[in-house]
Amino acid sequence: MQPKHLILGEILRPHGVRGELRVRLLTDFPERISQLKSVYLGTDPNGKVTAYNVESMRMNQEYGLLKLKGIDDRTEAERYRQLLVMIDLKHAVPLEAGEFYLYELIGLEVRTEDGEVLGTLTEVLETGANDVYVVKGAQHGEVLVPVLPETIIKTDIAAKQVIVRLPAGLLPGQGEDA
Repeated sequence: MQPKHLILGEILRPHGVRGELRVRLLTDFPERISQLKSVYLGTDPNGKVTAYNVESMRMNQEYGLLKLKGIDDRTEAERYRQLLVMIDLKHAVPLEAGEFYLYELIGLEVRTEDGEVLGTLTEVLETGANDVYVVKGAQHGEVLVPVLPETIIKTDIAAKQVIVRLPAGLLPGQGEDA
């Protein structure tokens, strides 16, 4: 299901006394936030959101420091803890061929290259080193598939399918020498 908004980050807490918001960034393109006229704040990408004009955005270590118009002191900024910072889909960065938004992957059927259905992709865990697909199916239960070039053979959004080559021992009952 296509969301109404894409998540750029989560507000962690105020930063300083002038109304800046410390944001845990959840986008691969944080530099674009400062170029946006506005962002949306809310708790759900498909729920009620409120638009705010972007005054500035700068990096501080791995976090973003976001300044929105109308939020001018620490007390006001405190009210925005744990809200999501989002954009509407029309302002999303166009992706290159072979790139996907995470929401496009949820619900895809995951099969091995031999045709065995493992289940449905229900979640993408962003671990830092590589993403991990959480696949839930009837036969194997929950399977965690590392997203690596040698593991993900093909992702076909139109066909609603991901083809994988699983490392030895990943499925229950399949050891190295099984």
